[in-house]
Amino acid sequence: MNYSLKIYDDKNKEKLSFFSLGKQFLIFLKGERLKLVLSFISIIVNSAVGIATPFLLGIAIDKFIQNKDLVVLTNYSLIILAIYAIGFVTNFIQTRTMGHIGQNILFKLRQALFLKIQSLPLAFFNQNKLGDLISRINNDTDKLNQFFSQQLNQFAGNFFTMLGIGIFIFFINWKLALITLVSAFILFIITYFITPWIGKRNRLSLQSLGNLSAEIQESLNNFKVMVAFDRRDYFRDNFNHVNSDNFKYSVNSGIANNISGPFYDFAGNMATLLVLVYGIFLITQGQFTVGILISFLSYTDRFYGPLRQMASILSSAQIALAGWNRIFEILNLSSDMPILPKTAIKETDSIMHFENVSFKYEDSDWILKNVNFNFCYGKTYAIVGPTGGGKSTLASLMTRLYDPQEGEVFLEGQNIKTFESEDLSKKIGFILQEQYLFTGTVGENITYGNPNFPVYSKTKLVKILKDLKLEVLVNKFDQGLDTPITPTTETISLGQKQLISFIRAIIREPDILIMDEATANIDTITEGLLQKIIDKLPLKTTKVIIAHRLNTIKKADEIYFVNNGSIETTESFEKSLDLITKSKRNS
Repeated sequence: MNYSLKIYDDKNKEKLSFFSLGKQFLIFLKGERLKLVLSFISIIVNSAVGIATPFLLGIAIDKFIQNKDLVVLTNYSLIILAIYAIGFVTNFIQTRTMGHIGQNILFKLRQALFLKIQSLPLAFFNQNKLGDLISRINNDTDKLNQFFSQQLNQFAGNFFTMLGIGIFIFFINWKLALITLVSAFILFIITYFITPWIGKRNRLSLQSLGNLSAEIQESLNNFKVMVAFDRRDYFRDNFNHVNSDNFKYSVNSGIANNISGPFYDFAGNMATLLVLVYGIFLITQGQFTVGILISFLSYTDRFYGPLRQMASILSSAQIALAGWNRIFEILNLSSDMPILPKTAIKETDSIMHFENVSFKYEDSDWILKNVNFNFCYGKTYAIVGPTGGGKSTLASLMTRLYDPQEGEVFLEGQNIKTFESEDLSKKIGFILQEQYLFTGTVGENITYGNPNFPVYSKTKLVKILKDLKLEVLVNKFDQGLDTPITPTTETISLGQKQLISFIRAIIREPDILIMDEATANIDTITEGLLQKIIDKLPLKTTKVIIAHRLNTIKKADEIYFVNNGSIETTESFEKSLDLITKSKRNS
């Protein structure tokens, strides 16, 4: 299955809309209904305050100021002050409520995004850059949060204010109202046509930012190699390339987001000028008063002021929409490795069975073709073959890191697809070629992901390590279980990292233990200790050893040779050596 996330370019003509993606966003608003209602009421009240005050000021000018009635004017001013106070309170409630909703949505969104990513198969991670995924989780979700917690309440407030003003001024004077709104109508047409153009440039900007994050993450992870080969220039050239692209797309996005501002300013100024000219004409005709003209000018400013803000909010909305589309791309993915319903258990004496299994990676030739074999309980199996022959792929299929395109893999007589991930991790221990450590201590890395250690217990761990004869391996670390570790730590060797992976797998006491080059970076003395520990595993434990160093497989009950898509059982250790020698000659 193709899990490659979409990259936007100038050829991409897909149109996005809030309506097409809004339905999927509603799930993140669950539990926020009361807050939304409170915020909605506050927005309406605050808009009503903004609509009422200019008209009240116009009345005050016509009736009280011109008549110099200071007593009534004072009382009238206090009423207007009270209205302003109500507007202040409702504005505060609206801002605080929407901010709280925005943070809740951000939390839910990031959690859902991370959980979705965790549920996807390895193919997803092989086809996408880690830095881009990080950018979607951090940056894109934050863009959406900023819009929802800040711009959305402004949008709603401005919308109700403009709607109320648009209706109210028609009751005052419909001719003057039409003159006020004619510029807004022209702006609406302009906005309609430039919105897709703005949206595309914002999508390209976010994509370039994701590429920049991916390049930084990849370069810093491999910086040690660059220093060793004195290729910092390669780091600089790649960074300059993606940084230049990000600069170009960010500038284009900034221009697109702000290009409508001058149009809105000009339209507002023209509307004010037309209202002033026509209003003065109406006053000379005795059809208007000075106070109402001032109110109308105030309404014009309050209509086009929010309209200018709407231009800015529109840009933020386009950024948020682009971010939400990138987020929804991941949320809309589904794994092509579902858990199937349990079936009747086949009668078998094997713990694992491959039946006509064929597998290939995306856009590659067949790695395995019509593979059949059985692993029995308690036996030791070795898998050998040339580099790239399919040994690690075979191990990945055994642990269901991938599913075969053809055939079936059976575990304990049932299709491996019917097992939950937790059950597979309990039954199958896998020591990978590459060791993955996490920030913490040796002890915390050993117990990482182990369901028997929901709360880290050093006393319990020490006892288990002693019972399994593993304490001799822990003693190879300066501070034992308390030795600090970070993913990029240089204080421990590759061999010590392999020891941690080895202990992590052994303490699970799995039914099948797969060791993929588990001793590649370990000295011969320590390798002997590991072999003694392996030999003392429970008799029911099936051991699968993948190795290039053939001395590690001499004690295997059966040896399988994997190459060119096929797997065959060799008659002896010497036969395996001959097959590997021949494959090297042929390559």
